[in-house]
Amino acid sequence: MYQTAIAGLFSIMFLLGACAVQIAQPLKTQPREKSDQLVSLAHGIDESAGGVQSYIITTAAAIYYLEKAGGGLSSMLDPNGVDWIGFHRKPGSGHNGEYRGFPNAVHRQDGNFFHAMNAGTDASTSFVNIETGNHVRITFTSGNGKWQGRYDFYPDRLDFTMSKVSPGHKYWIQYEGVPGGSMDDADFWYRSGDNKRHGIREDIEGDLPAPEWMAFGDPQSARMLYMLNHGDDAQPDDYANREPMTVFAFGRSGKEKFLTEPQKFSIGFVESMDYAVVDREIRRVLE
Repeated sequence: MYQTAIAGLFSIMFLLGACAVQIAQPLKTQPREKSDQLVSLAHGIDESAGGVQSYIITTAAAIYYLEKAGGGLSSMLDPNGVDWIGFHRKPGSGHNGEYRGFPNAVHRQDGNFFHAMNAGTDASTSFVNIETGNHVRITFTSGNGKWQGRYDFYPDRLDFTMSKVSPGHKYWIQYEGVPGGSMDDADFWYRSGDNKRHGIREDIEGDLPAPEWMAFGDPQSARMLYMLNHGDDAQPDDYANREPMTVFAFGRSGKEKFLTEPQKFSIGFVESMDYAVVDREIRRVLE
C-alpha cells in the first residue's frame, strides 16, 4: 500500500509538470533491513546526483552517498529519507546542484579535490581500509598524490580527516547544502558560544569559540545537521547565505582558505532543535 501511494504521488507530480528553476532533488529512501550491523557499506549509484557511482554507507542516523571519482558526499539522507545536501553534477547548475557537497575541501590549491565529481573536480583514487559492523573507513588520495582525506563512518556520525596536506597549500572544510531538503526563510542556524537562533539569511564570520561547531535546522524537521571541528584553532570560520544553498566553512574568510595542517572534523545529525541538547550532543563526540 505504501509503495502504491508513493507511486501515485509521483505520478501526480509528473502531471503537474512543475517548472522549477532549480534541479529537482527527489526524496530518496533506502530500505533499512534488520541487521546486527550498525554501519554497512554497499556500492551503487546516486541517481538524484545525476547517476554518479558511489559508496553507500547506511547507519541508523543517516545514509551517506560518497561519490567515488571526486571523493566527496553527494547526498546525506536523514532517517526520513530527506537529503540535506542535494548535489547534482549538471554543468552550469551552480548553487542549484554542482557546487553542493561536503567537505569540498581543496579548491584551486594544487588541484581541486574531495568534492563530488563535477566539471571542476579533479579525480582521486580510493581504498576501503576498514569495514566492520560499527565502522567503515574509506581513504581518498588525490590524483597528484599530494592530498589525502579519510572518511570514518560511525553509527552516529561521519568524521573526515585531512590526513595529508600539499606543502605550501591551504584548504577549507565546507557544508554546502539544503537544510531539511530545501532552503527557505524559515530555516535557521546555531553556533558554538551563542544560544540565539539565527535566521538562515544572516551571515557571520570569525573564529568560532571552542568547541567549534555550527548547526543548521528546518522547523519542519525534528533534527539539525551539525559540523564540528575537533581542534581549537585561531582561523576564521565563515557562513554565507548563497540561496538556494548554505555555504559554511571552517578555515575560510571570503574566498580565502586558511587551514594548513592535518585536522579532523565531523558531520552528523542531532535529533533535537533545542540549543542545549544540540550543544551537549556535539560535545559528546569529543569525549
